[in-house]
Amino acid sequence: MVRSMKIRLVLGLLLILGAGDIVSAQRSNYSRTQVPGRWVFLGQSQVDGRMDHDRILVPGRGRYQRVQIRVDRAPIEFHRVVVHYANGGSEELNIRQRISAGGQTRAIDLRGNERDIESVEFFYARGRWNSYRMPRVRLYGI
Repeated sequence: MVRSMKIRLVLGLLLILGAGDIVSAQRSNYSRTQVPGRWVFLGQSQVDGRMDHDRILVPGRGRYQRVQIRVDRAPIEFHRVVVHYANGGSEELNIRQRISAGGQTRAIDLRGNERDIESVEFFYARGRWNSYRMPRVRLYGI
């Protein structure tokens, strides 16, 4: 009788843990979906060289009113940022600044209210050369 109770207890715990895994898997599938008022992660890139040029393709696209650029690991010196839209148009964002590790831009409004972003192109450089860490830029939209 004690043995059957232990088996039921173990099976119950396994069932609970399995349900938690299912819920977390479902949440991760929806991580790129847009929730009103929340920043959505759109992609990231790493600055490798002195002067670098990268493009972040926005998967599945999406309609956004604002973007924000976040920097981590080491500072980045931004020279030019261009947003490319699905309709073929593009917009250059006025970001000519050095952003330190852990820093971010303000929420940058996109022209034309909600826009379908295809990609964002970055022209930038590492902000500090004596750092062993390569900076990473992350793009968010809302």
